[in-house]
Amino acid sequence: MRPRRLQDFEGAWGFTREVVEADGRRATVTGRALWMSDDAGLAYTETGEMRIEGHAPMQVERRYHWGSDLAVTFEDGRFFHHVPPEGGETAHWCDPDQYDGFYDFGNWPEFTVTWRVHGPRKDYRMVTRYRSEAE
Repeated sequence: MRPRRLQDFEGAWGFTREVVEADGRRATVTGRALWMSDDAGLAYTETGEMRIEGHAPMQVERRYHWGSDLAVTFEDGRFFHHVPPEGGETAHWCDPDQYDGFYDFGNWPEFTVTWRVHGPRKDYRMVTRYRSEAE
């Protein structure tokens, strides 16, 4: 498997996400992620529907920016993390909580991103599975 490059992500991807809180509560999101070329890399926008048992479905949206070096920043420009080109570990400290991530590109053009978040404010595991709409 060759290392991933920024251009590999460009386009539309369907995704599913499962969030499991430490107390067992679960949320699922089904949606679409779009990586679109801009002057400095790729603008990332995801939209979807979140479902939590006992609650009405909610529309959700996230925006990030991916640079040519696979650095991911928040919409406001703050650094988030680097995507490891060959897959593997990454991390982000969001005081006071630690985000430990793992990218798995082993089934490309499908891939999985897992975040384990722990700290005094947050304690959950989030798994997102992406599948290219071009395939």
